[in-house]
Amino acid sequence: MLENVFPAAARAPQAWRLGLLAAAALACMAAFMTLGANGQWSFVIPFRGAKLGAMLLVAYAVALSSVLFQTITHNRILTPAIMGFDALYLLIQAVVVFGFGQAAATVGHPVAAFLLEVGAMTAFACLLFRWLFADGVRSLHLMMLVGIIFGLLFRSLSSFVVRLIDPNEFLVLQDRMFASFNTVRVSLLPIALAAVVAASLLVWRMRHRYDVLALGREISVNLGVDYRRTLMRTLAAIAVLVSVSTALVGPVTFFGLLVSNLAYQAMGSDRHRHTIPAATLLSVIFLVGGQTLLERVLGLNTTVSVVIEFVGGVMFLVLILRRGRR
Repeated sequence: MLENVFPAAARAPQAWRLGLLAAAALACMAAFMTLGANGQWSFVIPFRGAKLGAMLLVAYAVALSSVLFQTITHNRILTPAIMGFDALYLLIQAVVVFGFGQAAATVGHPVAAFLLEVGAMTAFACLLFRWLFADGVRSLHLMMLVGIIFGLLFRSLSSFVVRLIDPNEFLVLQDRMFASFNTVRVSLLPIALAAVVAASLLVWRMRHRYDVLALGREISVNLGVDYRRTLMRTLAAIAVLVSVSTALVGPVTFFGLLVSNLAYQAMGSDRHRHTIPAATLLSVIFLVGGQTLLERVLGLNTTVSVVIEFVGGVMFLVLILRRGRR
């Protein structure tokens, strides 16, 4: 894709390509913070800065988790959403609204609710990983199949609970079914940042293994990589990253698929030192740039996640059709 749009950039070294993406990301951030700012800067900077911080945090978490998940599964059309995180998040929201009413969902303690959601999603993923890999390394395809089954179960339970909810309370639940950066609680950002940093440090310690891990289990073991330990720790880090981003703004199913595949094409390399920064910068460009375009330029109230999910879904279909022709 990059070769068709920017022929000169396609021949440039990876450092120059990352530089171009970084410049575009910085331009989007500057436009978001300054475009249409008519009030006092003492109000504009904290207000927009909180939203920008949430978008940057989600962009990084989604990009890193998607690239690593595709590395360990050796499949570029998969994202961590296949493990049922989004479905579990929606089930938690439906149960809270049904059991405690819309007041608990809107004015309840945000930190407690955030910790509950992150803890539930992370615990589910870790228990699933431990159960499947307790007796040795099993097939990742089995893990994904079990994740799909649990996702269908959670969606079915969510649909059942939704049928029992009062129509007025369903409006509150409906707002939480889509990712939104307009209702992010500022008090949650330090907690989310701490969790993302902890997961990133775990991944950073294993950064030299991922290029080898992408070659397959047999080759990784022959080259001296502790495959099972690396796999379990990576899955745990992915669970934390996805849980935090989902609990912070809502589910983003196809976003990781979009930015990771664009990063592979833009960098022309599978090296993680290239693809992970590129995917992160592309995430920032799409989230921050898209939000700026919708809010400041077009004056629309549509959440940018809806547009991104649509584009990501189209790319998913394109990748499926392209694989079917091979």
